[in-house]
Amino acid sequence: MRVIVLLGAPGAGKGTQAPLLAARLEIPVVATGDLFRAAVRDGTALGLGARRYMDAGQLVPDEITVKLLLERLARPDAAAGVILDGFPRTAVQAAALDRALAERGARVGAAVLVDVPAEELIRRMSGRWVCRRAGHPYHEVSNPPRVAGVCDIDGSELYQRADDQPATIRARMDQQLGALGQVIEHYRTSGVLRTVDGRQTIDAVAAAIDCALAEAGVAAAG
Repeated sequence: MRVIVLLGAPGAGKGTQAPLLAARLEIPVVATGDLFRAAVRDGTALGLGARRYMDAGQLVPDEITVKLLLERLARPDAAAGVILDGFPRTAVQAAALDRALAERGARVGAAVLVDVPAEELIRRMSGRWVCRRAGHPYHEVSNPPRVAGVCDIDGSELYQRADDQPATIRARMDQQLGALGQVIEHYRTSGVLRTVDGRQTIDAVAAAIDCALAEAGVAAAG
């Protein structure tokens, strides 16, 4: 079984690359957020356990998260491997995942970091604007309106949400990058970290990920 961890800060393009990689390798993307929602919806024992924390606005304990992941890995569509998106988020979670996989005779074959400098991430994320009437999304660089400040579709004013303003993004990123750095160091020490330049085009990043996986010896089918 190939277990690939896809790493990247918010805005790095990890969410774009994960389904593209899954299609190329014919293995599923496993996102912990989706696992939580499905388990809660289905009313499983683990789902009910997770829901207590989610309803209280608390983080779901690592033990429950890892058990949900292992249940997902046991499904037939994951027999050839999975791409983990959104987990592990901390070094403690990475170590817990390593132990759980080792008990099943598996391991993380590669952890691929889509690396983008912090200032570029802030530029990408702070370029988001939406229209007041219906929330149609725009981006100053990748999807600008025809007329600055005006929605192409309904002519309403464009505004920037508080979460998309540079100061807010920078504060949130400082917190998230600290934890991500710990996970990166964990996989660097384990010898499975591979880094690709996320500033390239989508196709170029995808090709770089394929090369990184080939170097790690985890890209072949089976």
